Amino acid sequence: MEQKNVWETYSEKQLKELEKLNKEYREFLSDCKTERECVDYIVNAAEAAGYKELQEIIKEGGSLKKGDKVYSVWMNKSVALFHIGEEKMEKGMNILGAHIDSPRLDIKQNPLYEDGGFAYLDTHYYGGVKKYQWVTIPLAIHGVVVKKDGTTIELNIGENEDDPVFFISDLLIHLAQEQLEKKAAKVIEGEALDIIIGNRPLTFKKDEKKEEGVGKDAVKKGILSILKDTYDMDEEDFISAELEVVPAGKAREAGFDRSMILSYGQDDRVCAFTSLKAMLEMKSVKRTSCCLLVDKEEIGSVGATGMQSHFFENMVAEVMNLLGEYSELNVRRCLSSSCMLSSDVSSAYDPSYASSFDKKNVAYLGGGMVFNKFTGSRGKSGSNDANAEYLAYLRSIFAEEKVHFQTAELGRVDLGGGGTIAYILALYGMNVIDSGVAVLNMHAPYEATSKADVYETRRGYEAFLKGAGI
Repeated sequence: MEQKNVWETYSEKQLKELEKLNKEYREFLSDCKTERECVDYIVNAAEAAGYKELQEIIKEGGSLKKGDKVYSVWMNKSVALFHIGEEKMEKGMNILGAHIDSPRLDIKQNPLYEDGGFAYLDTHYYGGVKKYQWVTIPLAIHGVVVKKDGTTIELNIGENEDDPVFFISDLLIHLAQEQLEKKAAKVIEGEALDIIIGNRPLTFKKDEKKEEGVGKDAVKKGILSILKDTYDMDEEDFISAELEVVPAGKAREAGFDRSMILSYGQDDRVCAFTSLKAMLEMKSVKRTSCCLLVDKEEIGSVGATGMQSHFFENMVAEVMNLLGEYSELNVRRCLSSSCMLSSDVSSAYDPSYASSFDKKNVAYLGGGMVFNKFTGSRGKSGSNDANAEYLAYLRSIFAEEKVHFQTAELGRVDLGGGGTIAYILALYGMNVIDSGVAVLNMHAPYEATSKADVYETRRGYEAFLKGAGI
């Protein structure tokens, strides 16, 4: 089949819509570098669009009806939005499901130490990363510190022009002969990914009394003094902190033609953003629509805020209860009759590494929204493999709405692979397929996408939500 470049199909009106959407997307990427920041953004956008908090309705003894819009947040890291449709929920929902976590470095619980005149924070990488990509680039610290009295301190250091940034050192090329002989996986090891946060020792004025032993770990003590004065934070507070180290800086347009976006965290926030936009722009829906944006996908969808948790099923039960439709059987019928787009990214063809791809079955930047019938590895291991009937149904609604799409696999057979949340939702028996945006440099500190694919994917998600179900 011939590969189309969707840029050639747009009218001037569509190009203006495309640029407007991508400007908003870049702002989202720049402001939302952690799960908690994403949830704050999503809640604010949902409430501006008329959504009400589900827990508040339950607390007040309220109810729901056709046309109502509600959201529910779980542990400040996952969120689900529901737009109640004309049909009973027992007949199923149309679900868009993406994840809002991205590969990064997490600060350990006992992280602060001094060595060789530098103060460091010890880290543990999160998700699949090429560790050597994280050295010598400017880094920021985002997250929360929760003190023993329950007070929460929010940190976002390194994004403003006046903020300091942090970094991980690398061996100078002049002395790197032995290092360069190592395999890429060993050039920089996990325990070497400690960020440098200071070099100046704590000092006292001549008339101030020096504490006993002040000369020991003086740089570390200088950092602790800054943390205390600026954030009212003690060293023990790291125990109950969730601090994420991410690349510093804003999302940028890329290329002389400004056709691409270069940014941290596009896997999978590009699909989360387009799913949210599609959801909020629905005026009315026949089937109840759901936008599910979750945590922990990059480490297997585990934990209380990952997709393997039961929080989503519990939310569905609460919504059905407020509609007067709840029973255990009805919840099961709702989930098994639902249709889902597992909104996640796909690998983009990279001519510099052509041998890693099957050119006939790979996504291309500028090719439109991507469908991955299956993911997994080797013999489709660990994959949700979508049914032909479901793909045919999606083809029909996309043709009606003139949405451009392409089909792809993650890479050459037997070379590698990956997974999404698709297989978890498929456990309910619903129709599920992976769909989203092609990404170049996936899991690198800076990933690239096509503006056209972002625009086309949002259009595709809107078309899906309008559909009546298979």
